[in-house]
Amino acid sequence: MNQEFETSTPEETIALGEKLVQDLTAGDIVCLEGDLGAGKTHFVKGMAAGLDIPESDVQSPTFTLIHEYEGTLPLYHFDCYRMESPREALEIGAEDYFYGEGICVIEWPERIEPLIPPSALWISITVPDKKTRKFVIGKKQS
Repeated sequence: MNQEFETSTPEETIALGEKLVQDLTAGDIVCLEGDLGAGKTHFVKGMAAGLDIPESDVQSPTFTLIHEYEGTLPLYHFDCYRMESPREALEIGAEDYFYGEGICVIEWPERIEPLIPPSALWISITVPDKKTRKFVIGKKQS
């Protein structure tokens, strides 16, 4: 069953990410779907804060496909926007991260969807208006 949340500020989006990560453990994968500017990186900043990683360390990994952050658990932040195929993710060792000792968060996961385990948590972020972000959290429907 999906859960839905709305935020109205970047700070609320960060707080939602921080709250969500409290229920995650090593080996969990979070897939973030949403347009450019939807708030994916702010959400990841919150996840990082919940793992005792400074928010200021978190940057959009657009030109670096994976950022690794060390906290109470490692956080592996993927940006698949520039990937042409799942093969590119395999070449950089994505599956090692998926089954590793940390939490993976993937922006633009649809680009590598065949590689993502069915247990992954999917979060759809939409922008109903200029200030509001709507988050729908659940498992991917087959």
